[in-house]
Amino acid sequence: MNISTAMLRELRDQTGAGIMACRNTLLETEGDLEKALHLLKERSITIIQKKADRTVSQGLIEAYIHTGGTIGSMVEVNCETDFVARTSEFKELAHNLAMQVAAMPPKFISREDIPEGPEGKDVDPEADCLLLQTSIKDPDKTIQDVINEAIAKLRENIKVNRFARFKLGS
Repeated sequence: MNISTAMLRELRDQTGAGIMACRNTLLETEGDLEKALHLLKERSITIIQKKADRTVSQGLIEAYIHTGGTIGSMVEVNCETDFVARTSEFKELAHNLAMQVAAMPPKFISREDIPEGPEGKDVDPEADCLLLQTSIKDPDKTIQDVINEAIAKLRENIKVNRFARFKLGS
């Protein structure tokens, strides 16, 4: 079966998977783009689950200052190796996460960080938890979806360890 460059590009744009993974999946599904997309997403979930318990001791701290200099953020994003931490994909992820923190001020990283009892009663998890927020870069995805795509692409566990947001006068 002949797989066109346009089909490869479209599948790759939608999944972030490597060229050979896209090509092999398209061959396996006999050129059915929807089936290939579904299959690659299933495989990504498997990769993410395998990586979930791995130690993340490398990474970087990314800072973002919004235009005008009145809002800024810092985020620590961790991965398994310094090699991945130096890649442009990882740096872009960290930058986008810092922008997210500046734009949509989360209070917690995940649902598990919400305190029990009365202090956690008035929390809106989808607004207040970074990983549950809708991405400002892609409204069809949550931040956890964006991180999962990076895990599948970079083949390493990735976690947000901490963040801080600063607003002038606050």
